[in-house]
Amino acid sequence: MRWRWLLLALLLSLLPSAALAHVPEGGAGSVMAGLLHPVTGIDHVVAMVAVGLWGAVLGAPAIWLLPVAFPMVMAFGGLMGLLDLPLPGVETGIALSALVLGVLVMLQQRLPLALAAVLVGLFALFHGYAHGVELPDGADALLFSLAFVAATGLLHLVGIGLGEARRLAWGHRLLQVVGAVIAVVGVWSLIQVGAA
Repeated sequence: MRWRWLLLALLLSLLPSAALAHVPEGGAGSVMAGLLHPVTGIDHVVAMVAVGLWGAVLGAPAIWLLPVAFPMVMAFGGLMGLLDLPLPGVETGIALSALVLGVLVMLQQRLPLALAAVLVGLFALFHGYAHGVELPDGADALLFSLAFVAATGLLHLVGIGLGEARRLAWGHRLLQVVGAVIAVVGVWSLIQVGAA
């Protein structure tokens, strides 16, 4: 029992203190800023980890399809943001991504692959858009975007690694706990959005 609390404390200590990650003015111009950006907001971190986790729960081919689909659609959302195209409810969509994906992981829900890909893609659109509107003009925006996508992929890998614990005797319980924590973060993020 003690190991569960230790694991939860470790996971929580890794989470950033800020919700609703966004780049401070003038801070989105480097590769390092792009690499660090996904981990500056708890809502983004848990959603991206959850994508890998849920892919692992679903198994092949979702275990690689979802983590590939997310960055691709996220890049499209980023382009929409760069072009200043309208997309309502972006912050709500990001918060919902953590809530919904957390619940799906917690319940180890197995949806059809096409539906899972559409759902993950929809959430990726919101994440990408939020970052696209923050990207600076010029060549640095490309480097920032590439670094951001790479960091997103690493967070998906963390989720896949955690999800592989399902093969262990205690793995299903671990996924339930991690999924519940992600869902709670999603609820908290929704409250933050409502209060803003």
